[in-house]
Amino acid sequence: MLRAGPPSHTLLRLPLLQLLLLLLVQAVGRGLGRASPAGGPLEDVVIERYHIPRVCPREVQMGDFVRYHYNGTFEDGKKFDSSYDRHTLVAIVVGVGRLITGMDRGLMGMCVNERRRLIVPPHLGYGSIGVAGLIPPDATLYFDVVLLDVWNKEDTVQVSTLLRPPHCPRMVQDSDFVRYHYNGTLLDGTAFDTSYSKGGTYDTYVGSGWLIKGMDQGLLGMCPGERRKIVIPPFLAYGEKGYGDKIPGSAVLIFDVHVIDFHNPADPVEIKTLSRPLETCNETAKLGDFVHYHYNCSLLDGTRLFSSHDYGAPQEATLGAHKVIEGLDTGLQGMCVGERRQLVVPPHLAHGESGARGVPGSAVLLFEVELVSREDGLPTGYLFVWHEDPPAHLFEHMDLNKDGEVPVEEFSTFIKAQVSEGKGRLLPGQDPEKTIGDMFQNQDRNQDGKITAEELKLKSDEDQDRVHEEL
Repeated sequence: MLRAGPPSHTLLRLPLLQLLLLLLVQAVGRGLGRASPAGGPLEDVVIERYHIPRVCPREVQMGDFVRYHYNGTFEDGKKFDSSYDRHTLVAIVVGVGRLITGMDRGLMGMCVNERRRLIVPPHLGYGSIGVAGLIPPDATLYFDVVLLDVWNKEDTVQVSTLLRPPHCPRMVQDSDFVRYHYNGTLLDGTAFDTSYSKGGTYDTYVGSGWLIKGMDQGLLGMCPGERRKIVIPPFLAYGEKGYGDKIPGSAVLIFDVHVIDFHNPADPVEIKTLSRPLETCNETAKLGDFVHYHYNCSLLDGTRLFSSHDYGAPQEATLGAHKVIEGLDTGLQGMCVGERRQLVVPPHLAHGESGARGVPGSAVLLFEVELVSREDGLPTGYLFVWHEDPPAHLFEHMDLNKDGEVPVEEFSTFIKAQVSEGKGRLLPGQDPEKTIGDMFQNQDRNQDGKITAEELKLKSDEDQDRVHEEL
């Protein structure tokens, strides 16, 4: 655009004496009460607003930094300058003497995407001197202008809430790890980036220098599932240099953000009791117990992932056996049979940064669990325990046909009898036949298909022998 003082780089630089005379003419022309050569009042800029946007959140004021395109012509339509020809927007502060007075006045009150035609009389343009070889003396100038951006050095990040969930258990804070979707546009609506086309959320820490400062500020205080519009001035975004070929220098950025979930690396499992059985609960689930439970699993934004009800049967697990994610293992402990809980499991206690089949990386998981049943577990390494002392002459009781050896059939019959009579129990959560088979293999030391009196030894005795060996 044509500038007061030094003209645009497309215009010839005026000699010093000529420039001083021009400034003097402009200063006199702006004086109150001055008249045109014909004796009438001096003309002001004529403004024709031929396209006005339906939404105008902000109008240009003195001291604002603006970016705009223009075509400049004479009255006969002949073009003398154009930002389009240079493929570069004009980026400048208005109202501080950097533009010709007519352009300063003509830009006032403009909205982004507004189009105006300005008719600038000579005394508000280049006066009776003009610009040698480009603009003749006393030329009336015609500008077609479209405003694409406006901001002020006093601006801050502007946040508008588009959707806020009714339930907000927690809001984003510095050092949280946030997963969110976004659409990024310039102030005139030109899109420059979106997470939706990349097949996943944008995942990062807040307040740790990974984001532009304006986004760090704009994400604070958001709830899981919340949607916001965040308007960021360039000095809190990519500044004068811009970024790549899609974000120009000194550009205001607009982000429509949808927070999916967030967590902090120090977060534990959050446990909330939804209901408990009315009857007294004397025993709760503990490490080693074998449990059956129903569950529904979703992301924090409500996206459904898995449910045991889809399989028509409860899930089963031995607590502490690393068969389920750590957060779920923790959340099931201390439950009564019939109790229902809500568990919020951070990713470092779930599937971590890599995620799992059907689970995004770094995802916080929301579980609703109901404990259906529980059985006391066995000590680590045990497949069977006695409820009381075993028979004094154990081998003789196992040797049903008294032939001095116990094949797998006799061994299985004996163990099943102990379980049915309540004298002992097998490791829960495993096929009894497999458990008994494993027990037999452990006792059949020479693997000849039968157990002798010399081979038979209780695990408790083996453990005690091992202690003696270590001593």
